[in-house]
Amino acid sequence: MLNATSLDPVAMSAALIRRPSVTPADAGALDILESALASLGFCCRRMPFAAIDNLYARWGTTGPHLCFAGHTDVVPAGAEGDWSAPPFAAEIRDGVLIGRGAADMKGAIAAFVAAAARKLSEGAVSGSLSLMITGDEEGLALHGTKAMVATLVAEGERIDHCLVGEPTSQTRLGDMMKIGRRGSLNAHLIVEGVQGHVAYPDRAANPAPILVHLLHTLMKRRLDEGFTAFQPSNLEITSIDIGNPATNVIPARAEAQVNIRFNPNHSGADLARWIESEAKRLEEDFRGSVRTEFHVSGEAFLTDPRGSGGAFLDLIEEVVAAETGLNPERSTTGGTSDARFIRDICPVVEFGLVGASMHKIDEQAPVEDILRLERIYARLIGDYFTRFSAG
Repeated sequence: MLNATSLDPVAMSAALIRRPSVTPADAGALDILESALASLGFCCRRMPFAAIDNLYARWGTTGPHLCFAGHTDVVPAGAEGDWSAPPFAAEIRDGVLIGRGAADMKGAIAAFVAAAARKLSEGAVSGSLSLMITGDEEGLALHGTKAMVATLVAEGERIDHCLVGEPTSQTRLGDMMKIGRRGSLNAHLIVEGVQGHVAYPDRAANPAPILVHLLHTLMKRRLDEGFTAFQPSNLEITSIDIGNPATNVIPARAEAQVNIRFNPNHSGADLARWIESEAKRLEEDFRGSVRTEFHVSGEAFLTDPRGSGGAFLDLIEEVVAAETGLNPERSTTGGTSDARFIRDICPVVEFGLVGASMHKIDEQAPVEDILRLERIYARLIGDYFTRFSAG
């Protein structure tokens, strides 16, 4: 029998924080996890892609299969002198654990490992339990969960449901879970003109008015009125660059960056085609070129409330309510997460700590929240195998 008390989620959170795993560095964070999981009987496999290391650990060989997904990489701490405690020291002050990654999301990973230890010691896992942990969530996300999922699918690995431990709670642990995410498209707009003297505009082709016109055209379109469980899609101009220090020179080039966060009314490809068509239309009467470059970092998705996806949503709601007294809001707000890669293989839901301090100076998590999250995850593991094994 395993000793359920041997894994303290707060101590493990602190140990992980003390590993400064700023993307793409691992700094030994996965070693800590692998050692703990191997001691619990998990079959651990490192899955490196390019310069990124990842970990897949599985206990059991039969179904149903519940997976926990998360990331040990963190964003840079910024100016350490602005922190009230060293960002990688994992100090506890007045019952609060302070450190980069406390909320996003080393605290949740530690809570799940401790929960798994407890439920395995109780013999409550009648199937398979796994963890898919990446070191590339805060970066380009090309060599982490995306690559792991592709490899596991190619090998025939089947996952029935997945919980991602992102810090979804807003002000109190348990007030929100994420059941989907908006998609994200980045567009780079490049207008190439002809440089010249401002006093002789007929000898030049100014790219700036073309770029302004294009941006105005994109901004004035209302993309949609929203979608079930989603807010309306929005387009934001994130950068305008001409780089012309002279006041008497018509520039040769003007560029802009645009980001669209979109709901399931759209696909990234459809939005890219729309922007490209508007760009080409402006190019017709211009003595220059209008080019577009696109990157879709994720498509919009929603976990289907029908079938096993709905049963999984209901189960998470029930266990959160039982431990916190709150009925978590089913939300699709916020940025992208690695759930966008997992949604292709199984129903996925995100639930974790309060995220108000993530990516900020003095990122933190109350010790009691980490302990309560461990209880939530433990109840979820136990109830999951009772419910889905019977189904």
